Amino acid sequence: MARIPPPGVYVPSPTFFKPISSGAHQAEVDVATQSEHSVFLAKNGIHGLVLLGSTGEAIHLSRKERGDLLSGVRKSLDNTGFPDYPIMAGVLVNAVDEALEWLQDSKEAGCQWGLVLAPGYFGGAASQQGLIEWYTIVADKSPIPILIYNYPGVTNGLTVTPETYEKLAQHPNIVGCKMSHGNVSYHVQVSTSPVIDHEKFQVFSGFGQQLGPIVVFNAAGVIDGLAAIFPKPVVRLFELASKQPIDDAAIKEARVLQYRVSRAEDYIGRWGILGIREGIYRVVGLGNLEGGRAPLRGKIPEGAWEEWANVMKAMAES
Repeated sequence: MARIPPPGVYVPSPTFFKPISSGAHQAEVDVATQSEHSVFLAKNGIHGLVLLGSTGEAIHLSRKERGDLLSGVRKSLDNTGFPDYPIMAGVLVNAVDEALEWLQDSKEAGCQWGLVLAPGYFGGAASQQGLIEWYTIVADKSPIPILIYNYPGVTNGLTVTPETYEKLAQHPNIVGCKMSHGNVSYHVQVSTSPVIDHEKFQVFSGFGQQLGPIVVFNAAGVIDGLAAIFPKPVVRLFELASKQPIDDAAIKEARVLQYRVSRAEDYIGRWGILGIREGIYRVVGLGNLEGGRAPLRGKIPEGAWEEWANVMKAMAES
């Protein structure tokens, strides 16, 4: 049986870059800082990583750079007391053979799962039956189990329906999904569907705003960018939402944390990858504000971080 990703809070890690060298056309990947941040997350309770997903800008890296980053992080985790730490590797391409190449490379680098983006180059012209066929071919041939990754914001609005998840969840090598959209109904329909074996198919949200509500209704957790900056409060919220039975004190604490997390997620929504990088630099002390690759090179505007001072202070105190 295919290995199932454990429930919990996963971080879609941004890729760290060195400051651009004089005369260079783009910044180099900073594997050492990537590894340091990954170990920091593991030590602070994060249950797993997503490397080279959308937040990780995999599409801006070469094949060699992707392999070096994945294997470098795996080696650092192994060497610091986190052997077999859960890692999902992003797969962000549309061609079946290229997706399988990314999956093979991910396996060789030590990743246990592939998080495979829905092939959305043609947007809504891709039918649900077409998605079923595409994912089935990839899953049949993939050397590691895969999760379906639906992010309409980067796939021309392509949305995977609950009925499609129900069909794909029957495949023995498809072990879950990540939904990066605001349709909570779809999350709940898939995480509670009576035709899905929820011991073999895990539902994750890409939004910490949804953590409490969806975990109560059987979702496995979140793959959340805010947790890259503030891992402990997001993990604590997951623990409270997962508690069964849940007592009044836990409900009260969960409500406070969900409010704080949801407010801070507005910052992530506003500033995206650049905002996550800035937060890690300011709160965790890793990375820099010079790195990145075009068109996402740079930092958020001067004074933008300070506008969120009260929100970030509440997170730091949580």
